[in-house]
Amino acid sequence: MSTGLIIALIVIVIVAAAVAGAAAVSPRARRALGGRGLKSRFGPEYERTVTRHDGDTKAAERELTARLEKYGSLRKQPLEPAERERYSARWTAAQERFVDSPRDAVAEADRLLAELAGALGFPDGGRYEEQLDALSVHHAHHVHGYRRLHRVAQSPAGGAADGRAGTEEMRAALLEARALFEDLVEPARREAADAAADTHRGAGGRTEGQSRLPWGFHRQHAKGS
Repeated sequence: MSTGLIIALIVIVIVAAAVAGAAAVSPRARRALGGRGLKSRFGPEYERTVTRHDGDTKAAERELTARLEKYGSLRKQPLEPAERERYSARWTAAQERFVDSPRDAVAEADRLLAELAGALGFPDGGRYEEQLDALSVHHAHHVHGYRRLHRVAQSPAGGAADGRAGTEEMRAALLEARALFEDLVEPARREAADAAADTHRGAGGRTEGQSRLPWGFHRQHAKGS
């Protein structure tokens, strides 16, 4: 028997053993392994999806698996430095506008996130649900900020009788969405900011995201919604 044939037989035996071992794993164990992987990949988005499916873990995992299969191979297009500066300037302008016109500010921030995501290679903003699904695969820890901002931007004007509850919700949505914006426009800076914020919170400092906002954004009242 030739050496080549012996090697081929050994490879066949190894592959057969691997297949048999995989088959020996129970369906429950495979589901658990898949669930752990999805939890790790999607983080808070995993729990939100389970909640949206009324606690049906299997349904939630099917949905997340479908998202991963559809968008997991998506590769973001890099931004030129000048593009990053333009997007950053527009976001800062939206934040500064919040004091005088909160609703216009959140609407602009919502449009800006949709445009930025499209420029990076995600589905364009005209397909919001698809864009959100794709973002959830690659930015699971921050995508909810975009979801919240979009919901507020699309909601009718109004809130509590004096309008302040609506304004505070818009303020919180814009603050939360900023994490995704930074993650998209300059990922390395976002990662460094998250690490610094975790350390700062542990030392009893301010929460992440507040220090770089325009001073007016933290005033107790905006002029209206």
